[in-house]
Amino acid sequence: MFPKGIRYISGVVLPLVFFTSCGSKEFTQGKYDDMSEERLLDDKFNETDQRMIADTMIQSLTQSAVVAQAKKPPVVLVTLVKNRSQEHIDMKSMTDKVRVALIKSGKFKFTEKEVRGEIGEEMEYQNKSGYVDPETARKKGKQIGANYFLTGEITDRVQEVGNKKYVYYKCTFNLVDIQTGLIDWTDEKEIRKYYQKRSTGL
Repeated sequence: MFPKGIRYISGVVLPLVFFTSCGSKEFTQGKYDDMSEERLLDDKFNETDQRMIADTMIQSLTQSAVVAQAKKPPVVLVTLVKNRSQEHIDMKSMTDKVRVALIKSGKFKFTEKEVRGEIGEEMEYQNKSGYVDPETARKKGKQIGANYFLTGEITDRVQEVGNKKYVYYKCTFNLVDIQTGLIDWTDEKEIRKYYQKRSTGL
């Protein structure tokens, strides 16, 4: 028989150790990951998928006839890029990646629809408030009109047979001439991923 004090301590400490070891765990230590490495942690759309799509569109656009035939960098407005897949996909993040690379290439310029209201307000202030030197105030009628809309969509298809699962994505981008309504460039990227279900035990 153990002394009463030892039995008491054991009765308190051992349950604490058990519940502590079985309790929820937190991610407390980490390191920076290599963004160029492929990481298939689950069966969802991921950063690698986004990068593969963006790289395809960037390369295709910079080598397209639109660039070859242009006397100066075409002005593009990004709009109507739709997610028609079953997943939540941040299409703005994807198009931002494409836009950044195209601007850096020097072969395209972009205009931003979302800031038109702020630009209008600032012009009103500069020209009518009386606080801004007229020689430095931005004048109305000087904005550059876009030549093209950059549109697109992403779709997916999921197939499950037994313990096998295939996830397929297709992303299509179009460059639409605002003057004529014609599609002057288009390209697509297809991605298919394979997963196998495995049983996990406790």
